[in-house]
Order: sequence, then structure tokens, then C-alpha cells
Amino acid sequence: MKREKYCSVICIIFLLFLMGCGLKMDLSYDEPLVVDVFDSVANYEGMQSGWFAKVVKDDFNMELNVIAPNVAGGGNTLFDIRSAAGNLGDLIICNGEEDTLQKLVNSGLVLNMEPYLKDKEIMRFESAIKDVNRNLSPEGIYAIPSEVSLNSPMTPSEGLEPTYGPYLRWDLYKKLGYPTIGTLEDLLPILTQMQKLEPFAENGEKTYAFSFFKDWDGNMMNAAKQPCCFYGWDELGFLLLKADSDEYQSIIDSDSMYVRVLKWYFEANQLGLVDPQSQTQSYNDVAQKYEDGQVLYSPWPWVAQIEYNTLARRNEGKGFMIADMEDMNIYSYGCNQSGSRKTVILVGSHTKDPERLMDFVDWMYSSDGIRSIGPQSSAGTAGPEGLCWEYDEKGAPRLTEFGEKALSDPESEMPDEWGTGTWAEGISVLNFMPVAPCEVDEDGYPYAYRLWDSVRDMEETALEKDWKEVMQADNTRDFLLKNDKMVVSPGCNFTYTISSEIETLRGQCRNVIQKYSWEMIFAEDEAEFYQLLSKMQNEALSLGYDKVVEVDIKDALSFQAERIRVVEEYENDREQ
Repeated sequence: MKREKYCSVICIIFLLFLMGCGLKMDLSYDEPLVVDVFDSVANYEGMQSGWFAKVVKDDFNMELNVIAPNVAGGGNTLFDIRSAAGNLGDLIICNGEEDTLQKLVNSGLVLNMEPYLKDKEIMRFESAIKDVNRNLSPEGIYAIPSEVSLNSPMTPSEGLEPTYGPYLRWDLYKKLGYPTIGTLEDLLPILTQMQKLEPFAENGEKTYAFSFFKDWDGNMMNAAKQPCCFYGWDELGFLLLKADSDEYQSIIDSDSMYVRVLKWYFEANQLGLVDPQSQTQSYNDVAQKYEDGQVLYSPWPWVAQIEYNTLARRNEGKGFMIADMEDMNIYSYGCNQSGSRKTVILVGSHTKDPERLMDFVDWMYSSDGIRSIGPQSSAGTAGPEGLCWEYDEKGAPRLTEFGEKALSDPESEMPDEWGTGTWAEGISVLNFMPVAPCEVDEDGYPYAYRLWDSVRDMEETALEKDWKEVMQADNTRDFLLKNDKMVVSPGCNFTYTISSEIETLRGQCRNVIQKYSWEMIFAEDEAEFYQLLSKMQNEALSLGYDKVVEVDIKDALSFQAERIRVVEEYENDREQ
């Protein structure tokens, strides 16, 4: 009996030891599970592969089958079809604004997660979770917001690179002698000269300054909205709204920033700078062209730098870096303590194993999950501990030898024990950010590896060294802040006015605006450009555009009031 008791005690101690080491003791994952993930922000469709798939398989015995509307033609068609069929997916990543959440709840497509959230790590964001679910009926927790933050709403949420900016092939810009860029229009002659310096890419294909796709078009042509953000504007319905005031523009007004960008693209096309395949290609096609060096400009660092800026090229001084445009004031999204409703995550009501799905969602918001699941961007997450990073003797994170290699050159082959393929091929395709890029872990270290002191101290390549000397800054964020070229929109959530009548009118006007925006860029001459602009304006107005914009204006003013409120509330809380 004593021997049996002794053995029992030893077993208990051993079990406690294993649990203390963080090893999973949950036996509910014995059965393999394929999870259908309906993901409205993913740019890949099919089974997740590579190292992230291995992490999910090892920890949860799950495989992720991604269903992506962006790949399946864009728009709401796939969402509507699957909703009508009664099963949107096991895991759902979609827009949570307006009445989308309430419709999902009413239709019975999503699970009330509240019973599964007790004692979960994710509940450290309880305030944000309750906020996004506050007005839903029946009461419950159906959605969890993305990009949650604990920082001030006036703190830029981005990492070292902004969301938007004029990113150029810096090596070609250098060859031109770093010419001054006064305004957006001054970029065109510079881009023309860059194209002459490198008319063909390494693969022999012709280069262009601009290459577009239609996947992300909404109330307007997405590609035409991006440069508006260089000047502190962002979209709200059919309006552009300033980041730090209630100033707004109707996008179809002849003197709007939106029409200015369309004219800019038209002139670029006249100069032979626009990829003629732009109207028929997808995001993935464009990303491949960046990787192959066929595109010379980008409004997004998280496309151009990731696809083109390999370690080998950077060592040669080649790559995309932000250029200084004298009149720019780049739009920055402030940290939002309530998270973003633009992208939320939900669990489908018909999933076979809701507890396992909730464990997975909880893990996504843990330190390990955040570092593993984040999309690889210029200030991306560092990946799994032990593979890409480790703690040094002082307890600070630093990259491993493999981490330095893979995060500098995403095409690095994975170690055998982490599956096959390259680092890039294994990055999470969910395109989901649980917390803001600038967030820190429980020890105060940023999740974004490029913000670590150990990474900042690493020897830079020829590309970064040259950029720092020219721009007199340590990094892009440093340059923008000290030169007052970034304007922050205070982070907050806002519920937009919606009615079936307005949405019907909006849909009709949206189609007209998209159609003519594209046609204006590829117009034969200036006369046709303005004829098409007039047609866009007249047809949109005849379909009730003004009625929709009246609602958008009310929303814009209310949104600005909410931005002011959250800043005042944060400052008052700090004083108490």
C-alpha cells in the first residue's frame, strides 16, 4: 500500500511538473479536426500549409481550410451564398461594423461564446470584447475584435512603418540623385525616369510604376483611396474624412482628393506607367509582380517590402523604402482600446467542437499566438519561440540564427523538424491581427520584432544604411514623427447609420463609381477623362447619391465627436 501511495505521489508530482512546463494535458484533441475558416480578409484560399500549419496541428490537432471571398471574386456574393445555406464556416473572420453582427446573430450562424470564455486568457481584453457585443440581442459574446490595444487612442497603432506611404524602389531613386518630391504630381516624372533606368525586371518582363487589382474595391476604387491617405484623408462611406477634424469631401466632387488621384493615375497611364493587366488581375498576381521586381512604386510597405526586399537584394542596396514628399501628412490609425470592428472573429454555430475552437481563439490572443499568427509585415510578429527567437540571459527577446535569416529573407527553407517549404510559405494566411502592431507582451516587450532593442542594434544592410543617411532618421516612424508628417486619427469604434433603403442606393451608386473610376484611368485622352467623370457624377446623383451622402455626413460628424470623446475619457482616466 505504501509503495502504491508513493507511486501515486510521484505521478502527481510528475503531472504537475509537466503542467508547469506548459505542456498540454488536454485529451480532447485526440480526434483530428478540419476547420473551415471563412475569412473575408485572406488573400489565399485552401489548406494552410507550412510551419504555421504544424503549430496548429501539434497544439490543437486541427487543420485550417481557408475560404476567401477575395480569391473567389470579391464582394459579398460568397458571404451571401454561404449564409443562405445556413453554414458560413466553423471559424469566421469578417467585418463587424454596422448591422452585420446582428444579422449573423439573428440568422443563428454564430455561436454565443460566453459560456466558453470563463478563465480564458483572452478575457484580459474583456472591456473590448464587451464593447463590440454591447448592443446585440439576445445578449451574449458572439464576436471578438481585432487589433486590440491598451495604449492611448492618440498613439499610432502601426509599428515602424505606417499603413500607407509613397514607397519607391530606393536604389533607382538613388541613381536619380534623390530628386525632391514636392507633391503627388511630382512623382510621375521621377517614376518615368526610374522606369527608363530599369525597363525590364529580372524575369524579363516589362516594369511599371503602378499595378492595380479590383479585389478590394468597395465604396470606391481601392487603389485610388490609398494616396488620399498620404494627405490625412480616409474613407467613410462616399466621403473622405480628415484624421484629426470633421473636415470632409464627397469623393465624386470634381475638386476632391479622390478625383485628383484618378487624374494622377490617368496621367500615369498616358506616360506608360500603369500595368495594362491591372483590370483583370488579382491581389496575388500583383504581389507576385512585386516579388519579381516588375513594379516600382507601392502605397503599402507591407506588400512591396515583404515581396521584394529580400536579404540578398537589401545587401546590394535594392529595395522599397519610403520617400519624402514635402506636402504629405500620412494618416495613422490611433490605438483602439476597444479593438477594431472592421475585422472580428466569430465561431460558427455548427462547428463540431466549439470548445476546441474557443481554445484556438484564446491561443490566438495569447503571447505565443500573437507572435505566431500575425501577418508578416515590415514590423511583423517574430514567429514561434525557439524557432525564430529566444530570451537572452537578461530575459529580453532576441532573434535566433534562423530567425535572423528567415525574417530577413522569407524564402529561407524551414528546418526539417518544422515541416517543408520556406518561411514565407508557412506564414499564417488568415491575415488577422489580434492586437495592434505596437502592443507589448506581459514583460513589456513589443510583439513586433523590429521594435526590439536587439534587432535595432543589428547591423543594417546597404539599403537601410543609405536610407538612414539620406533621411537623417533611424526608421520610418522616427522620420515621420520628428518631421510632423504623420497625423493620428484617435482610435475608437463607431456604429454607422444603416437602413435597407440607404444600402440599396449605396450599392447602386457604388457600382457606378467603381465602373467609371477604372474607365477614367484608362481613358484615351483628357477630354474622355472628364466626360467619364461627368457621367459618373450624373449617374450616381440620379441613383440617390445625395441621399446616401447626407447619411454619411451625419456619420462623419458623429464619428469625429466620438474621437474627441475617447481622447477626453482617456485623459480623464489618467488624471484620476
